[in-house]
Amino acid sequence: MSLFFSLILSTFFSINPVNTAHEFHLSKCDINYSKTEESLQISINLFIDDLELALSSIGYDSLRICSENESKDAELIIHRFIKEHLIIIVDDNMVEMNWIGKEISEDFAAVWSYLEVPNVHPTESIVIQNDILMSTFSDQQNVVKLILSTDRKSFFLFNRKDFTGRLNLNK
Repeated sequence: MSLFFSLILSTFFSINPVNTAHEFHLSKCDINYSKTEESLQISINLFIDDLELALSSIGYDSLRICSENESKDAELIIHRFIKEHLIIIVDDNMVEMNWIGKEISEDFAAVWSYLEVPNVHPTESIVIQNDILMSTFSDQQNVVKLILSTDRKSFFLFNRKDFTGRLNLNK
């Protein structure tokens, strides 16, 4: 068997989300404000193995996220977990995030979760607290991109010491 073919096979078989290993712990969250729909549209990308480890540490074993054998409660548990660790405050009011759904990433290593905050009209400020997976991984970093309009974008990089960001809209 050629070295090239061996590398291709090892890459293909390492795509299994349960066995995928990575040396960094990072999540990505996009929050887009839709003025026409008057809603915050949220997408969060988390490594499946990291999420499953965090959930098993609080008693949710064998969820098998994004697999054929996924637990029937997986989406509800993921939604609850995200709501506990991603808090959004609009104009000094904590908002409720509705679950839209989830899908596996193109590389099969991560899950995209989709949420929405309907009927919201930010005028003063948006505060984001994101400590997702930080109690599981000391090196966890969470990137948040907040887009209010084509000319109003903010980026936050959160870690264990600093997981809260504020965007003042009056400035």
